[in-house]
Amino acid sequence: MPVNHPEQLRLLLESVNTIALVGASDKPHRPSHEVMAYLQGRGYRVIPVNPKLAGQTLLGETVCASLSALPEPVDMVELFLAPERTDPVIDEAIRLNIPTIWMQIGVINEAGAARAEAAGLTVVMDRCPKQDIPRLGVTIRSRAGA
Repeated sequence: MPVNHPEQLRLLLESVNTIALVGASDKPHRPSHEVMAYLQGRGYRVIPVNPKLAGQTLLGETVCASLSALPEPVDMVELFLAPERTDPVIDEAIRLNIPTIWMQIGVINEAGAARAEAAGLTVVMDRCPKQDIPRLGVTIRSRAGA
């Protein structure tokens, strides 16, 4: 069962340091771009993932082609993808043992969530951290290396 209890969400968001944002866009008006900038402003390290933009710089971070190409371990994968495109990324996150998968509002994949949870990952589905952080009063601790 995906995490949706407010206290669980708050604790999760306060424990995360580094996020891989899959479906990152270089277009400032796109929600993934707005959310990435917001999360960076709140002290998270956000590494953009988009095979079409790989190697480019987005909001000061080099875009990676896939989760496997990430330069360091991440605490969470945030999915800005159509639900039918999430299975390969969920399976890659499971293989890499990334602790949390967060599916953005409108991104619902019950079977993928069940696979991830069966593998021991935490799953948040159909939510937006940009909305949840202020709503839940999430306090961001200082980040290592920040």
